[in-house]
Amino acid sequence: MSGHSKWATIKHKKGIADAKRGQAFTKLIKEITVCAKMGGPDPESNARLRTAILKARAENMPKDNIERAIKKGSGELGASTFYELTYEGYAPGGVAIIIDTLTDNKNRTASDVRSTLTKLGGSLGATGCVSYMFQTKGIITYSTEKYTEDQIFEVALENGAEDVSTSDDVIEVTTTPADFASVLEAMQAAGFEQESADVQKIADQTVALDKEKAAKVMKIVERLEELDDVQQVSTNLDLPEDFELED
Repeated sequence: MSGHSKWATIKHKKGIADAKRGQAFTKLIKEITVCAKMGGPDPESNARLRTAILKARAENMPKDNIERAIKKGSGELGASTFYELTYEGYAPGGVAIIIDTLTDNKNRTASDVRSTLTKLGGSLGATGCVSYMFQTKGIITYSTEKYTEDQIFEVALENGAEDVSTSDDVIEVTTTPADFASVLEAMQAAGFEQESADVQKIADQTVALDKEKAAKVMKIVERLEELDDVQQVSTNLDLPEDFELED
């Protein structure tokens, strides 16, 4: 299981996902707005918008919120300008970190990301310093308490998934970014209820740290994810099997 998926599972078990659902909605609304502005309001002809809508539905976002975000992006509810900025750097232990943001204030975002990283022992690097270590993949996860890997495997592979694997109590389906939406829709149509669904940056090789150092890295990830302008944080950290999030 990818480190990001394992982190998402840990947060879900702790109930953090529910506690921060409002913040997650805000970030998804921003993403939908930008996708609609860039490629138009029709998800059938705008694959990126379709993917953003599916991610929002996977988080149980109300239909009205989704429609309002699309209208805002298409200019029906007033203009909005967001910039997509990606920051790269290092966390403690030499762990590579990528921070994807959507912002209406570049200076604020740069300052927030830099100060969060440096205060917790990380550092920003030059553009391209770590991104070559990652591939972008669609990741859809399912609970082994609900389904078997064989059940998921058959439908996922038939509909274009690249791989299906199981780790701990999570079944992970991997797709290309282009196939993410169609695979997720096919799985939902077949009656499978996902735990999470997202397009993520997955490291080609991971770095293993002890629990104490891993906790420092994940503290940075958690603090960055709390920033309103941050959409996603990716690392090449291999979380220890018995890693737990501190309260």
